[in-house]
Amino acid sequence: MCSRSATVIATFSRRMHIAFPEGDEAFARIKGKTLQPVCGDVVRVETLSGEDDWLITAIEDRHNQLSRPNRRGSVEVLAANIDVVVAVAAASPAPDWFIVDRYLCAAELMRADAILVYNKTDEPRLPGTDAALVNYEEVGYPVYRTSAETGEQLDDLRGSIGVRTAILVGQSGVGKSSLINLLSGPSNQKTSGISRKSGEGRHTTVNSMMLPLPGGGAVIDSPGVRDYAPAMSEVTDAEAGFREIHAEAENCRFANCRHLREPDCAVKGAIDSGTIHARRYESYRRVLRQIERLQNRSGG
Repeated sequence: MCSRSATVIATFSRRMHIAFPEGDEAFARIKGKTLQPVCGDVVRVETLSGEDDWLITAIEDRHNQLSRPNRRGSVEVLAANIDVVVAVAAASPAPDWFIVDRYLCAAELMRADAILVYNKTDEPRLPGTDAALVNYEEVGYPVYRTSAETGEQLDDLRGSIGVRTAILVGQSGVGKSSLINLLSGPSNQKTSGISRKSGEGRHTTVNSMMLPLPGGGAVIDSPGVRDYAPAMSEVTDAEAGFREIHAEAENCRFANCRHLREPDCAVKGAIDSGTIHARRYESYRRVLRQIERLQNRSGG
């Protein structure tokens, strides 16, 4: 029996597509019902007698994970071992900046770098878009204005990702897959290759897929969403997920200030002075309410 280490590069329900450090790839099944590998996981695999598939027997420790609460209130892991979270918005569908904020919040809590991409710059922008993008830049997030049609700033985005592992996230229809195909170049043919070889991927939902970048690094294409919220358990997670609020909170009168109605709240003062954008603060309040609802549901 041969045992090796591999990285999960695509997931199809209980069947995985894996890549070995040497570059060869294979399909693998999961041992038992408790293991739940996701794209980006490093796993231990063993050969199966008389089969081409490998068997995933263990998941190695993750250095972080992108997750969300599911309908039952449990944590659902979407991808693992991410260096950069790339939140994508676009001219169409209309940007939901609250979803963008929640992805950026997740990146902060994961201790991953975060990038904001505004895609489809070849289309007319909705009023307020430029101001919103400038606000993110003022907070300190790199913002790239891209177009899959014209190639605008794609080289800049690729350079920013470098040789790291990035995941592109965002609403359905913002053009994540098109961006990934252009960023990854010829390697994106692996997507169709999976379908031809196994029949999976074309008729089975792909939870996520990792593609290599020319010169190193990789990008994970995640399914588009209508909404997203990061998985959090503590009220302090909300503050930590908004870097400008977290920085200003050092000046609050009370160490446990939630920045709602407490006296001498430096965050509220920064909102009044315009140092913190009111819409970002509203995002923080929504995240805070989400944590409180989950705590009440669990009895915490």
